[in-house]
Amino acid sequence: MKEILREIGMIARALDSISNIEFKEYDLTKGQYLYIVRICENPGIIQEKLAEMIKVDRTTAARAIKKLEGKGFIEKKGDKHNKKIKKLFPTMKGENVYPFIKGENDYSNIVALEGLSEEEVEIIFNLLQRVRRNIETDWEFVKKGNKRNY
Repeated sequence: MKEILREIGMIARALDSISNIEFKEYDLTKGQYLYIVRICENPGIIQEKLAEMIKVDRTTAARAIKKLEGKGFIEKKGDKHNKKIKKLFPTMKGENVYPFIKGENDYSNIVALEGLSEEEVEIIFNLLQRVRRNIETDWEFVKKGNKRNY
């Protein structure tokens, strides 16, 4: 069997490492940029939905959100109808850094897909979406305290 997940992992770690180095000047570390991007693209998102999008547990998301709020990148606002719900919004600082983060992502996509035809890119995209959906099923299962049978 080909070690596809190892390849995906190496790609993800390399890109994460590059991003952590390049975003250091903005005082962003350890994947915090992912949160800013999702909040900028989904203003008013709730913490639970954000954690689900990024595929992290609630505690990890809560820590990252607290740090980003403390650094002034995002803010929490109460919901008009349900005071328990806190919605996340980018601040001006978050909105200002978003284009740089998005530009880095676009550039990394260009580099990663260099030499591939449009058809090959489409095939990779569709296959990776299927792989993600397969993994999401196990992620949800394990997240609820269940054990997988190997």
